[in-house]
Amino acid sequence: MDEINPEYVSTLTEAADRFLCPLSANIYGIEFVYFKVRDLESGTVLFEVTNEDEEESREVIEDDSIRTIKYHLGPDFLNLTALGSTIGFKVGGKEVRNFRMIERHYFRSTLLKSFDFNLEFCIPGTRNTWEVIYEMPSIPENLKAEMIAAPWETKSDSFYFVENKLIMHNKAEYNYSPLS
Repeated sequence: MDEINPEYVSTLTEAADRFLCPLSANIYGIEFVYFKVRDLESGTVLFEVTNEDEEESREVIEDDSIRTIKYHLGPDFLNLTALGSTIGFKVGGKEVRNFRMIERHYFRSTLLKSFDFNLEFCIPGTRNTWEVIYEMPSIPENLKAEMIAAPWETKSDSFYFVENKLIMHNKAEYNYSPLS
């Protein structure tokens, strides 16, 4: 396949076994600096991380390990019905048109849910905040039990496109076993 596009990633039935673009594909200088996930019903913040040190030297990291994150969320997470996610990011020197995020969540080789969000335009050299709402899928109790018993076997791929060209691909792994 010459180019990975939104239509292709929307057909994937399990997590990709590799990154589908190099780090160098991010020619727009998009850098995520803030991420928060909260339960919309209670307002409880479930996860929050920031990396907003403006004065930090611009070190180019070429290691794919920065593209994978692991979340230990506990079994109660599987009962949530809606999440709010706030993403803070910087844009480099080029304008960004049709910034699209497709996020696909899998348990083993089963697609649990696919999310598709689009931001029409980002001005060069700006800081932006993107708020997305996730309506969580209804998961049968037997599948929840399997997911809890199989830490790190629930995975997701987040694909980021600009004008339908893949510029970033990140991965996550999830653990729903009890929190200690």
